[in-house]
Amino acid sequence: MRNLKRITLAAGLISLAACYGPPAGAVFVRTGPPGYREEVVGVAPGPGYFWVAGYWEWGGAEYRWVPGRWVARPYPRAVWVPGRWHGSRRGWYWVPGHWR
Repeated sequence: MRNLKRITLAAGLISLAACYGPPAGAVFVRTGPPGYREEVVGVAPGPGYFWVAGYWEWGGAEYRWVPGRWVARPYPRAVWVPGRWHGSRRGWYWVPGHWR
């Protein structure tokens, strides 16, 4: 019975995830972004700041690196969800980061 509940829950989550597609206006790129780029993270400029890591941005003809930066949290316990490149049958598209 326990396994049936787990399987049902997993199937539900997978089908729910399939409902969400690319963001409106997503640009599809044939090739995925280059690999991770190492960054030097300095000291925060003050309390309440959070490091947002750099990422690869599509420039229309090639990828270009957008360096990471310190940003002030919008509220005390805010959590940054990083942006990511997502591969699909149509190509790669960018899912922007956001505060949660």
